[in-house]
Amino acid sequence: MSLATCTAADAFGGRDPLHDTVIDVRSPAEFAEDHLPGAVNWPVLDDAERAEVGTLYTQVSTFDARKRGAALVSRNIARLLEEHVADRPRDWRPLVYCWRGGQRSGSLSIVLAQIGFRTHQLQGGYKAFRGLVRDALADLPAQMQWQVLGGRTGTGKTLLLQALAAQGAQVLDLEDLAAHRGSVLGGLPDRPQPSQKHFETQLWQALRHLDPARPVFVERESRRIGRLQLPESLLPALHGSPHQWRVDMPLPARVALLQREYAFLMTDLPALDQRLAALTALRGRATIERWQALARAGDWATLLGELMVQHYDPLYDRAAHDGEAPARPLPLADGSPDALQAAARALIAATAT
Repeated sequence: MSLATCTAADAFGGRDPLHDTVIDVRSPAEFAEDHLPGAVNWPVLDDAERAEVGTLYTQVSTFDARKRGAALVSRNIARLLEEHVADRPRDWRPLVYCWRGGQRSGSLSIVLAQIGFRTHQLQGGYKAFRGLVRDALADLPAQMQWQVLGGRTGTGKTLLLQALAAQGAQVLDLEDLAAHRGSVLGGLPDRPQPSQKHFETQLWQALRHLDPARPVFVERESRRIGRLQLPESLLPALHGSPHQWRVDMPLPARVALLQREYAFLMTDLPALDQRLAALTALRGRATIERWQALARAGDWATLLGELMVQHYDPLYDRAAHDGEAPARPLPLADGSPDALQAAARALIAATAT
């Protein structure tokens, strides 16, 4: 039997992984909230079965819960073997984990090892992995050479990050990880925001693959992106960086860019009405009703222009940047590919020395 244990640091700390497949045996709901990078879900108890065993544990006895759990787990492992293991080669190396590295992962790990696979069970399970993520997120941001792109809403900062990445620069796109553009209109139609835990796992995964010896371009963010909160260590690292840039774009070009970026909202007026209504306390009912009327009339240029001038720009201009390095201006004529590529080349050249 080839069964060993490993820590989360061992599993994800080296260049050569200890495993070919990461197997999360927790229930689908646990897996959906967060999981190790690249993991597949082979639940040895589904959500209903886990609840059933938990009820027996708390209301009847540990012994009865284990009897019932053993029957369910055994049945499910047999099915998992038939569905997922029949075509695995002899040298396949699975890494198995559950919540705390206990009975659920142990049950599948033992069976896989007895078959002859080089099997690892994660010490401490997902709980230990979460500790690794939290510790790393506390330390990694301070190690990076942040080049921070600020600027008013609609100036193409996200598109500029994409242009930088296309030219080989290191980029951290926080809004992509958060599945949100960071404003009241920023929710994406086809991507719900991840859980807070999964956002942090994705952020850890991105940070640990960055080279601290090279600049990292990132958009300046506030404490929250949608409903997700940035780690406490990240904001001081970004806002305290000596390398601050202010992306500037003329208002008409910003409006044109936002019309493209928010085209999905223009076909969903009820959703847009709801998002605009969230600004009532800040801008007053009369203003919100005017903006909603502009949307119903299809006057997108006027609506977006007023949103910029009356809402987003004042918020940005009032943001206090006391004590921070002065931001260097970075003009963008518009959001065209040529303008973005030229700006990206200029930024890379300016940060190469």
